[in-house]
Amino acid sequence: MAPDPELPALYTKSRMPHALLIIAEVITTVLTLAGMGYFVAALWAAAGFLRTRNLDQRNFAPAVSILKSLKGCDPGMLEAFRTHCRQDYAGNYELLFGVADAADPARAAVEQLQREFPQLPIRLLHCPEQLGSNKKISTLMQMERAARYDYLLINDSDIAVTPHYLTDVMRRFSTEEGAPEVGMVTALYRGRAHRTLGSYFESMGIATDFQPGVLLSIKVEGGLHYGLGSTLAVSRKALQAAGGLKALADELADDHVMGKRIDQAGFRVVLAGEVVETSVPAYRWRAFTDHQLRWLRTVRDARPGGYFGMIFTHGFGWAVINALVCAGSALSLALLAASLLLRHAMATVIAGRVLDDQQSISALWLLPARDLMQMALWIAGFCGNTIVWRGERFTLKNGKLVARG
Repeated sequence: MAPDPELPALYTKSRMPHALLIIAEVITTVLTLAGMGYFVAALWAAAGFLRTRNLDQRNFAPAVSILKSLKGCDPGMLEAFRTHCRQDYAGNYELLFGVADAADPARAAVEQLQREFPQLPIRLLHCPEQLGSNKKISTLMQMERAARYDYLLINDSDIAVTPHYLTDVMRRFSTEEGAPEVGMVTALYRGRAHRTLGSYFESMGIATDFQPGVLLSIKVEGGLHYGLGSTLAVSRKALQAAGGLKALADELADDHVMGKRIDQAGFRVVLAGEVVETSVPAYRWRAFTDHQLRWLRTVRDARPGGYFGMIFTHGFGWAVINALVCAGSALSLALLAASLLLRHAMATVIAGRVLDDQQSISALWLLPARDLMQMALWIAGFCGNTIVWRGERFTLKNGKLVARG
């Protein structure tokens, strides 16, 4: 019998779905294993931080100006302010608060603080000039002119700290002989969630996604080369060498870029042992996704290689997809169980021991759902350049903010 000329084409078509399925199985298996490797590497980085966090005990307490740019009232803001007034610090320090609008409701909290702590130099500054699209940096530029001291410490209005915060941060500017000068000290942080699922998801993401990535980047990159907005303590010398605050006037990721510029200017960026706390708003779902996409697209713009590398941090999500693609085979289910175990171990060590984030520890049962949601948002972060920041829409272009009409 003569061969049917249509047979090869039909055979190829019938085999194509099976071939694609095998490819999907291989890819998701590899990504699952890579994700498990990431969890182990993050545990290794956390162990290194725990070993060294309290080794630096040098006695160095220079005078420092604490700068806070305000807009409106954040949850727990006044109590966060109070923690900065209760510092057990050997040196002098002042607190400067800046508002762009003289009628901003945040001024009432500052005036209350001045009444409670009359012994401290606390000033409220009106900063009406618009010096760039980043309004926070615009306010800080005007505050810097009024700051008295050679060291500046910038953090957000909702950051709460321990009484030893200034001591731990500022002593790290004391440089050993022959070592590069320290130009910036920054700090890890944990979130404090409020009532909503979006708030808990974001707080857990800080503890179990972002901070592990920071610790691992220090190990992989041989040090820290960027800043974290929870604490940006800088010497004026280093800041000026890096172009000053004016170089950040249109930057979205101002904390990241400030640290990067200081590092490129030849100064060291180091991590404090202290962990601070930020208040996470009670986000409704839309506000949560807007905030996450702003952060993700900021990371994608500032560190595109690192953003793509986040593909390996979604180990649990890849394990779930692998189990579905493999129709629940024994191997895929074993990988899923191992991935979940390592993910949980990493989250427990970093949230519990590194950050002392007991709230996230108690909510770890939400972690699988949060990981799957975050994986979807990470994919969405590739799609588009629009961000929403403080209710305004911007287009992100080469790190710059462009207002949308």
